[in-house]
Amino acid sequence: MAKPNSRQTLIDYCLRSLGEPVIEINVDEDQVSDRIDEALQFYQTYHDDAIEKVYLKHTVTSDDITNGYIPINDLVTDVVRILPLRETVSSTDMFDIRYQIHLNDIYALGFMGSLTEYVMAQQWLSLLDLVIDSDEKHVNFERHQNRLTVFMDWSEEVEVGDNLIIECYRIIDPDTFTDVYNDYFLKKYATALIKRQWGQNLIKFEGMVMPGGVTFNGRQIFDDANEELKELEEEARLNWEKPVDFMTG
Repeated sequence: MAKPNSRQTLIDYCLRSLGEPVIEINVDEDQVSDRIDEALQFYQTYHDDAIEKVYLKHTVTSDDITNGYIPINDLVTDVVRILPLRETVSSTDMFDIRYQIHLNDIYALGFMGSLTEYVMAQQWLSLLDLVIDSDEKHVNFERHQNRLTVFMDWSEEVEVGDNLIIECYRIIDPDTFTDVYNDYFLKKYATALIKRQWGQNLIKFEGMVMPGGVTFNGRQIFDDANEELKELEEEARLNWEKPVDFMTG
């Protein structure tokens, strides 16, 4: 079995699955292309295998400071956060509380001290940092505008040339990583979409008798495809969709 590794080979696979060339598939090339786009959009929206978690570096420009937002690549689907912005602090500063706790706890650990106390102290410092001195910025990601708004005083907190690290999820580009076209779910879903289009095209010829006594049954093809799509979409939403993030407290 040939493995699809491009858009065209995926189309060829789907048409062969429906019976081509033994059976004529009455679907226009533009309609097939539209259904492939639709399949990819659903796959990239709801299937965990279609996206990856990445950390993107963005170098601040004068336009960013003026506009108050960062341009984002259209492959990015969700932005989690911008990593905390901090000034460079020496880890060996003897007046840093973390330095003092590390020094005292490591000394104690060397004389049969408790690791539990050390872990609890670190958790307490993290809580204080979150409540009192958090540098995490509130952001708003507008996907269809391809921009990330960061709610901060841009002129005070960053300068041209500073680097921001963005934690986000990004679509795996199928034209770069061509194995995407061979994904089992994508092949099944694209085939079902083309099948439904085929049935929809034939519905208007319902009951027409062709030479040799052949009759069109577009309604049955359409209904079968709808049922297949319903099952595939339910499978994707239940088994492959990432859970919706929420905050409790």
